[in-house]
Amino acid sequence: MKYRFILSFTLFFLSGNLLAQDKKTLGLQEAIDLGIKSSKQLKISQSKIDEATAALQEAMERKLPNASASASYLRLNSANIDLKSSNNNGNAGSNPNVNQVFYGMVNLSMPIYSGGKIRYGIRSAELLKKAIELDAEINKDEIIQNTIEAFANLFKAGSQVRLIRENLASARQRVKDLTNLEKNGLLARNDLLKAELQASTVELNLLDAENNRDFANLNMNLMLGLPSETLLALDTAGIEKAYDTRVMDDFIRAAMQNRKDKAATELRRQSAQTGVLSAKAEALPSIQLTGGYIAADIPNLLTVTNAVNIGLGVSYNIASLWKNKSKVKQAESRVQQIQYNEELLDDRIRLQVSRDYLTVISNRKKVEVYAKALEQATENERIVKNKFNNSLATTQELLDADVALLQSKLSFTLAKADQFVAYNKLLQSSGILAHELQK
Repeated sequence: MKYRFILSFTLFFLSGNLLAQDKKTLGLQEAIDLGIKSSKQLKISQSKIDEATAALQEAMERKLPNASASASYLRLNSANIDLKSSNNNGNAGSNPNVNQVFYGMVNLSMPIYSGGKIRYGIRSAELLKKAIELDAEINKDEIIQNTIEAFANLFKAGSQVRLIRENLASARQRVKDLTNLEKNGLLARNDLLKAELQASTVELNLLDAENNRDFANLNMNLMLGLPSETLLALDTAGIEKAYDTRVMDDFIRAAMQNRKDKAATELRRQSAQTGVLSAKAEALPSIQLTGGYIAADIPNLLTVTNAVNIGLGVSYNIASLWKNKSKVKQAESRVQQIQYNEELLDDRIRLQVSRDYLTVISNRKKVEVYAKALEQATENERIVKNKFNNSLATTQELLDADVALLQSKLSFTLAKADQFVAYNKLLQSSGILAHELQK
């Protein structure tokens, strides 16, 4: 009796704390929106996109002219200067006394032709940026699927609590009824103890179920960026989709057309092919338009101003004739690696879609079987209860029928949630999850 009082007080205290928590009704679409908004992984993805955008800007800036400026002041100590020039009389001029030098210059160079390296660099950066954007879309789909799974887990945990509470209420009422029968000598004491033991077992199961629900609720709050003490009430209206008549080949074709990782790999292959062209371009000469301005002042000797120059500069690395072949070979090898990865990815996509499709079919059949089992368990419980009321069934048979009915309710409810998750997993592996959710 003492332990029963402590347990009741604990349940009352916990229920009081739950009432004090903030409650929030949460639908699936709102949960997905919050999950996307709060995802740290997507924030990392956005930073990678920003980095790729900056890399593209850097590649484009290589088309702009280069400019440099320098100035120096030098102090000389007893410099010996011998001027070889002669005056009109044929006598050598006197040597000036020079003890300081100042000069400054500005140089400009504008690339005109670089063998295509700048153009290929820009194209490669564009392709990589698009690939990274697709990687972010892949992460977004994963966040959506993780949110759906967390939503389903919280639904399953809440359903377990609800069904076990209903069963506990029935078990307690049964104990009261059987207690009256035992007092009137119509029931053996042993049968009453069996009913009380079952009620205690259900009560313990309820504690475990509530603990699982609270953990699932906390996990959902962390995923969505909500306060950890928020008590979520799920709105499951409208989340069940119409029966999908598409077959496995339909989903495989959709995956080949819509999978973001497949598109990103193709972009990376194109970028690697551009890298081959860029490596070959290093063996070509480059031409620049050059210009500059020079000013100098050497007291007692020389002053230079307005010395502007403009011209063309040509550079060619002759060593590239025998050093560049290895770079080209490396770039071609990277292309081959990505091509093999594309083939492996195609196989992996087929396996993933096939596995997820078969899981959906299996879960769909499980739901049908559990629905039929629930009907059978409900009818069996009704029949056994009538028999027990007419002294044609034992207390143990009544308790067994009650357990079978609870198990059937739980199995049916959990199977529906698993089917919902499996179907969305199939949509994700087919690359159409986000599109289907918007319908």
